[in-house]
Amino acid sequence: MGGGVKEALRSFALEAGFSSMGICRPDAIPQAKERLGAFLGEGRQGQMSWLEERAHWRGDPAALWPEARSVVMLAEVYQPEDSLALLGERERGIVAGYARGKDYHDIVKKRLKRVGRWLLEQAPEGEEIKVFVDTAPVMEKPLAEAAGLGWQGKHTNLLSRSLGNWFFLGAIFTTLELEPDAPEGEHCGSCTACLDICPTNAFPAPFQLDARRCISYLTIEHHGEVPEEFRAALGNRIFGCDDCLAICPWNKFAAQARETRYAGEAAPPLAELAAMDELAFRERFKGMPLRRLGHARLMRNVLYAIGNSGAAHLAEAARPHLQSEDPAVRDAAAWALSRLGVVGESGGRLT
Repeated sequence: MGGGVKEALRSFALEAGFSSMGICRPDAIPQAKERLGAFLGEGRQGQMSWLEERAHWRGDPAALWPEARSVVMLAEVYQPEDSLALLGERERGIVAGYARGKDYHDIVKKRLKRVGRWLLEQAPEGEEIKVFVDTAPVMEKPLAEAAGLGWQGKHTNLLSRSLGNWFFLGAIFTTLELEPDAPEGEHCGSCTACLDICPTNAFPAPFQLDARRCISYLTIEHHGEVPEEFRAALGNRIFGCDDCLAICPWNKFAAQARETRYAGEAAPPLAELAAMDELAFRERFKGMPLRRLGHARLMRNVLYAIGNSGAAHLAEAARPHLQSEDPAVRDAAAWALSRLGVVGESGGRLT
């Protein structure tokens, strides 16, 4: 299809709520398979077994849908309250900026479908599309880089000179032949701010991530007890971590978010969260990313944050969880009480 349709598509996508659009071929990221293989070979995926199980699709977009001829990559901005400023509010639990409001999967997917339907209306009969938002085996960041939306920074997240790094990505695969955009080059220069700020040293080298050390992985993807070597570094982060994103100098060019549903409470009180039973948890976080975490894992994270708070009065919020049915929650409660210096009934300190 001609450039006129492409520019009309771009205009429609922006009107629909997206912040940027670019196009690439499915075979535009030949390096992705090798890089993914190296990541998995080092075991840096931790418990995320699904990365390895579907690596053949993830490493080669053409294998996911062989009939696809073009990939339309779209970015949608969200702009959260600065998490770095919340680190000092130790009696509150920080939620990563993308997860404070309604689930972006639902919002972005509906927008993608709207744009995709418009595209099919302009296309010859018989053409097809498939839309993806983060849950399918699609390497959105390399595809977005190939489509000219930005580049993968030293923190491995996508950066844009016009958007900063606070944005979601969505993909429309299509059988249509669309003119690709030029890929974006890397513009990090000598800056290492994102690497230096990481509390757990999760970056073995620039442009590399060891998920097993990443607070986002530890608080969201990791099941069971978090290794003790990382618990203090979690601070008051209870769902994800924004440090490497928040410190990036390119955010001075960040665009304003247009979607208000992504906004929400950035750091709820730890005592309030610890008091929630499972029903209250499900009701409070209905339609939000935190709901997928599950009650037990959120309680585990909240208890680590209580242990890091230095607030002795929060011991009363932690104590009931010593009776939890979940062993990781019981362990986190004991750890929190020990960190707060609570003395057990026998006179000894809880360990």
